[in-house]
Amino acid sequence: MARKKNYNESEVVEKAMNLFWANGYENTSMQMLEKEMGINKFSIYASFGNKHGLFLESIKCYKGKLNLIFEKFKNASNGLEDIKQFFYDSVNAKFKESHQKGCLLTNTYNEFSESEDLLIKEDMTIFMNNLKALLIKKLEQDGTRDAETVQKQANFLLLAKHGLAAAARVNTQQEIEDYIEITFKNI
Repeated sequence: MARKKNYNESEVVEKAMNLFWANGYENTSMQMLEKEMGINKFSIYASFGNKHGLFLESIKCYKGKLNLIFEKFKNASNGLEDIKQFFYDSVNAKFKESHQKGCLLTNTYNEFSESEDLLIKEDMTIFMNNLKALLIKKLEQDGTRDAETVQKQANFLLLAKHGLAAAARVNTQQEIEDYIEITFKNI
């Protein structure tokens, strides 16, 4: 007979997500996960297979939280202004807990860039390619840029978004706002 879970899986995944977000994958130990999630290793292994499986579920949870921001971004129709608003929305304090800074996906993208973990690398590459495609679509909306300029500006904005995610880990709100404003003065 299967054992009944004494915990809510989505709640423990969110707790794990916050721990991975704060520390990264490599710096998060099973002991830290047990303590934060309030469940033992056996339960973690039974529900998620291993730390890697739990991390994948944490990424999925984070993407679910981002979904509102991305839907707003995709459905807006003001081109460059939509991109600027997306930058602001992505660092909005209402989106994340006050102790969490940066972007879990950008942090993961950076942490796994040299990794041989093809599953996570592929997931991060797909996410970044989708973001770049959205940037391109928004840049094309006003019809004033040629294809080469659109590509270059999309590359610039993708890198600026990475920079913003890193800056959000350590910089003040005013410094972040200045960064966003200057970024869009150059487009």
